[in-house]
Amino acid sequence: MTASGTSDPIRAPEALRKKLARIGLHREADLLVHLPLRYEDETRITPVAQAPWGEPVQVEVVVSSREVQFRPRRQMVVRALDDSGELTMRFFSAYPTQQAALSEGSRVRAFGEVRGGFFGAEMVHPRFHKVAEGEPLPTELTPIYPSTAGVANSTLQKLIGKALAEGDLSDTIPDELRQHLKLPGLARSLHFLHRPPPGTDLATLHARHHPAWQRVKFDEVLAQQLCLRRAYLARREKGAPVLVARDDLGARLLDRLSFGLTGAQLRAMAEIGGDLAQPYPMQRLLQGDVGAGKTIVAALAACQAISAGWQAAFMAPTEILAGQHYLKLRDWLEPLGVRVAWLSGSLKSKARREQLAATADDAQLVVGTHALIQEGVDFARLGLAIVDEQHRFGVAQRLALRKKGSNPHQLMMSATPIPRTLAMSYYADLDVTVLDELPPGRTPVKTRLVADSRRDDVVGFVKKHVEEGRQAYWVCPLIEESEALQLQTAQETWEALSAELPGLTVGLVHGRLKADEKQAVMAAFAAGEIDVLVATTVIEVGVDVPNASLMVIEHAERFGLAQLHQLRGRVGRGQYESSCVLIYAGPLGEVARQRLKIIYENSDGFEIARQDLQIRGPGEFVGSRQSGVPLLRYADLEMDADLVEMARGVAEEMLTGHPELAERHLQRWLGSREELLKS
Repeated sequence: MTASGTSDPIRAPEALRKKLARIGLHREADLLVHLPLRYEDETRITPVAQAPWGEPVQVEVVVSSREVQFRPRRQMVVRALDDSGELTMRFFSAYPTQQAALSEGSRVRAFGEVRGGFFGAEMVHPRFHKVAEGEPLPTELTPIYPSTAGVANSTLQKLIGKALAEGDLSDTIPDELRQHLKLPGLARSLHFLHRPPPGTDLATLHARHHPAWQRVKFDEVLAQQLCLRRAYLARREKGAPVLVARDDLGARLLDRLSFGLTGAQLRAMAEIGGDLAQPYPMQRLLQGDVGAGKTIVAALAACQAISAGWQAAFMAPTEILAGQHYLKLRDWLEPLGVRVAWLSGSLKSKARREQLAATADDAQLVVGTHALIQEGVDFARLGLAIVDEQHRFGVAQRLALRKKGSNPHQLMMSATPIPRTLAMSYYADLDVTVLDELPPGRTPVKTRLVADSRRDDVVGFVKKHVEEGRQAYWVCPLIEESEALQLQTAQETWEALSAELPGLTVGLVHGRLKADEKQAVMAAFAAGEIDVLVATTVIEVGVDVPNASLMVIEHAERFGLAQLHQLRGRVGRGQYESSCVLIYAGPLGEVARQRLKIIYENSDGFEIARQDLQIRGPGEFVGSRQSGVPLLRYADLEMDADLVEMARGVAEEMLTGHPELAERHLQRWLGSREELLKS
């Protein structure tokens, strides 16, 4: 295979090619970077009598007897000997070919763990093959590859061996740069990882600390960085509206606020304002902990777009959150003469027609849910698209909003802090702004862990809290299997608390309520007409009631860390001391125990996110974005953060100084998958 042949399909029968495709093996080039999960040492023979129990070894024995037993279950029992002793081999499902290979007098090499059995040393389901006396041993460790049903390890060994012999192993990192980075050559590294010589330290190989592994992991993260950086640069070649303010709308908004901006908010505004004034589309992620003040930054960005004569759109994932944003933005901006429109799926026909007409005409800011991206929604002059809780939307949905305008600028916001290593790796195609400072007046929230056996004590704590003039949330457990079951639980909790808290007003809000009903309940809670609000996770983000200073989360062990942190962030928004009570049911599993320990010990969202990443891995964190960004197979974001940092600089250098090598590198590692990023 030549350097240009990285897209050559694997040469194999059609049936086998279909099976290989299941594990991502389509091209000859894919075989070269399909690396072993582990290795087995078949380069030496261990005498049966010297085999350490519980460790994988290879023995060479001669079959002395073979019988099929039916009790206690059907199994084939094979007894075999070498010069040092006897070994029993048990097979609970044996095919006719296996039975024939293990006939009396056959000499076989068997690989597996030796353990103590009724008749002494035994192996259960060892891997074996017939050999002739004196047959030479392999000269390399045996690689065990990730596979799928119907594809034997030996088949992968043969295909990969052929690819190693005939494929393109030329280096895609310039020699001078590679030597500066102290990385071994690619060809040498791949040969070593596919065919390690005897005596190689298996622990180092399995831990992926060997220099050959470092090279492969670097190449993988470099492909990801090249891919993302190229998408970033490609977007900069597109024209976008230049949004330079023509009046003092932003300044007038700041004058009306009852609070000043933090240093972090001022820095964010400067970065965003600079982006909006450029002739290419902004792609910026604004992230900050719960309560860091992202909404006012977004409002000021919208002011800049409006002042420049363009429209801004503000999309949020839930009706409650979008509604909260609409009310807040309307109160801030309409007194300044800004026309704010509202679009949601729950609007009645007449109201919807009015809002659609406004969006297509004189509305300067349009706030809404997914309704903003539906067919029939036309913007007069969309210049800025703001997406809140961006990880809740898919790539296609964000793209659909962008298509509503002529390449508008895009500001994405997230209150789920993204760990630095994850941002470097999966968000390298975005500019990232971090609000790392909370506004003054945010009171720290005390977190308490309480076993469900003490639920009555928690009810008493809620009663005392409300009697002091405060309000409380009571969040029902997350039941992923059934929305109906979750609704039933919320209803039952509401009935129970209404009975347990006589004289108090207990409200209920959940996802099945109509939008206007939800808004009515939330408005009553905000107005202080409801003392205790029973809710499902619809109140996870965006709800801001300063007098609510107690959050109770039932069955907290069922929630993820990001959700627990978001829910806890609904309190501590006023001047009063706030608490979050996490009720859990035992016995706790290891992951649930870890989560509750982390949320109890930490209030910093970025530290919680970092530890969450260690537990969950990156896949869930990047959410729907993973459909557009290649996930890492070999590199580990925590362990290999230095490689990601290094690859960022190398990607820039290769794209500007060695574009042909960059292209070949991407072809080797991603093939056609790079197209996914073009959105």
